[in-house]
Amino acid sequence: MARNKIEIPQTYIATFHIPVRITDINYSNHLGNDSFVSLIHEARMQWLVQHGYSELNVEGKGLIMSDLAVDFKNESFYGDQVSIEISIGEITRVSFEIFYRLTSKRDAVNLVLALAKTTMVCFDYSIKKVAAIPEKWRGILTN
Repeated sequence: MARNKIEIPQTYIATFHIPVRITDINYSNHLGNDSFVSLIHEARMQWLVQHGYSELNVEGKGLIMSDLAVDFKNESFYGDQVSIEISIGEITRVSFEIFYRLTSKRDAVNLVLALAKTTMVCFDYSIKKVAAIPEKWRGILTN
């Protein structure tokens, strides 16, 4: 079976540093796949908050994740400080792609732990329908 190939745009718009907690460790004594997804979610939330938003309110619209792909590269362990770099991919009328590059320094080597991509769709919760990306937010995405 073919693996996901995630091509990360090399223009990073934000970087966040999140430590691996003991509760992120699975029975194999490394960061669990579900915890990788939680780290991605945390980085996305920190990025939104940095701009004064949340997933429930981006200029009056919500964000819903419609797609998620993760390409696991290396294990991560308790105590690792994970750096998550964010870049933006394709932007449509109602959605946009966020790419994530997760790394950690180990033995003086910067290891790529995972590459990931989410597609976020703007949603108007008041009418329960997909909505156009607000212009102010589109400006943030394209700068």
